[in-house]
Amino acid sequence: MGQRKEQSKLSNLELTLQKEYIEKLRTQGSKTYNISTYGCQMNARDSETISGILNQIGYKEVANREEADIVIFNTCCVRENAENRLYGNLGTMKEIKRKRRDMKIILCGCMMQQDMVLAKIKESYNFVDIIFGTFNVHRLPQLLFTNIETNGQVIDIWQEHEEIIEDLPSRRVFSFKAGVNIMYGCNNFCSFCIVPHVRGRERSREMEDILEEIRELVADGVIEVMLLGQNVNSYGKTLENKTTQGAACEVNAPKASFAELLREVNKIEGLKRIRFMSSHPKDLSDELILAIKESSKVCKQFHLPVQSGSSRLLKEMHRGYDIEHYMEKVESLKTAIPEITLTTDLIIGFPGETEEDNEQTIDLLKKARFASVFTFIYSPRIGTEAATMKNHIPEDISKPRFQKVLDVVNLISEEVHREWVGKTLKVLVEGEGKNGILQGRTDGGLLVHFEGNSEIGTIINVKITANKTFYLIGEKI
Repeated sequence: MGQRKEQSKLSNLELTLQKEYIEKLRTQGSKTYNISTYGCQMNARDSETISGILNQIGYKEVANREEADIVIFNTCCVRENAENRLYGNLGTMKEIKRKRRDMKIILCGCMMQQDMVLAKIKESYNFVDIIFGTFNVHRLPQLLFTNIETNGQVIDIWQEHEEIIEDLPSRRVFSFKAGVNIMYGCNNFCSFCIVPHVRGRERSREMEDILEEIRELVADGVIEVMLLGQNVNSYGKTLENKTTQGAACEVNAPKASFAELLREVNKIEGLKRIRFMSSHPKDLSDELILAIKESSKVCKQFHLPVQSGSSRLLKEMHRGYDIEHYMEKVESLKTAIPEITLTTDLIIGFPGETEEDNEQTIDLLKKARFASVFTFIYSPRIGTEAATMKNHIPEDISKPRFQKVLDVVNLISEEVHREWVGKTLKVLVEGEGKNGILQGRTDGGLLVHFEGNSEIGTIINVKITANKTFYLIGEKI
C-alpha cells in the first residue's frame, strides 16, 4: 500500500501546482480552442483530458480552427500519413498565424517525442508556441501560462515518467460512452513499431483507481466503457500486489491481471457494456478467455492484431508467436465464445516480404474469417529496427499485394456480415448518419444503420434485414 500512497501524494502536489496556473490563466479572460487528434484511441483520450483542462480554465471549444485563439494538434507517429497531414496543416496555419499573431499553436503527442521531428519543427515551423509530449499532458496550464507571460516558444519533452497522474479532468465526446486508460506504454518492442520509444515502458494503473473512475463515469450517465492500453493483456504486471478489496495488503498476494480487472469492472452496477483494446496475441491467456465468456457485460468482440500470415515475417517483427500459435488462440476464442466477432491488423510490404509470405497472409484470412481487418502498407519509422533492414519492398510491388489482400478481406467481411441477416441484435444507438439514418453498434462491434427515432445512448433491439461489406442494415423492433 505504501507505493500507492506515495504516488497519490506526488499526484496531489503536481495537480495543486497546475491548479494554481489554472487560476492565473482564468484572470486573463476567456478564449476559444480547437483540437485536432491523430492516431489511436489513447490519443483521443488524451485530447479529452486536454479539453477538460482548458474547460477548467474557462476556455470554450470551437469547430473551426481558423477562428480559435488556441489551436492544438495531438499527433501520431505510427503511420507516415498522419505525420504528412500534420505538416500540411502547419503549412496552412503559418499564414493564419501571420495575420493573427495572438493565436497560440500547440503541438503534443507521439510525434513530439522524436528528436528529428523537434529539429524539423524548430527549423521550418518556428511559429509554433508550445510543444510537449506524451508524458506531461497534465502540465498544460503551466506551459500555456509561461508562453503567455514570456511570449517565447515553450518546449517541454520528457523522455520518461513512471508516475501516473490521477484525477485529471476530461471533456468527453460522448455522454454515454467513454475510454478509460488502464495502462500506459509498451514493453514489446516489435521491430516495426515506434510506440515503446514515444510512449515509454509499461505502467499499469492501480485497479481501484480504474474502478473508481468507471463508477464516476457511470454515475454521470456512461453505459459503455472502452478499457485502453497498448497491450491490455499484460495489465497488472507492473503492480506489486492485486488491489481488490481485502487483498491489497496481503503478503505475497498475486498480481492483478486483466482477467481479474474485467471481472471487477463487470460488477459495477449501471454499466451495460465493456470493451477493450488493444491485445497482443502472445499474452492472450485461457484465464482471460474464460473471464470474457463469464462476464456478461464484456462485449463479445476481440481485436487481435496478427500483422502477417507468415511465421517467418512474424519472427522478423519480434511478435513472439507464429501462425500456428496465433490460430490456436483464434480457435480457443471461437470454441469458448461461438458468437465472438474477431478483427485484426495487417501490415503488407514488410521488409523482405515475398509473394509466398503474401499468399500465407491470404491463407490466414480465409481460415480466421475476420469481420473486419485494418490493413496498412508498411512505412518505415525512424528509430525502429525495421527501418534499418534490407530488402524494403518498393511501392510497385507492395501496392498490388495490398490490393490483393484487400479484395479477400472485403469478400470475407461481406460473408461474415451476411450471417447476421434475419437475426435480432441489441444495438447501442450512437448517433445519426446520412439522411437522418441512425447508426449504432452491436455487442460484437458490428456497425448497424437503421431508421427510427430512438434516443441516442440507449440500447435497443434491431432486426437485421440486409448486409453490406462493412455494416448491417436493420429495422427497430
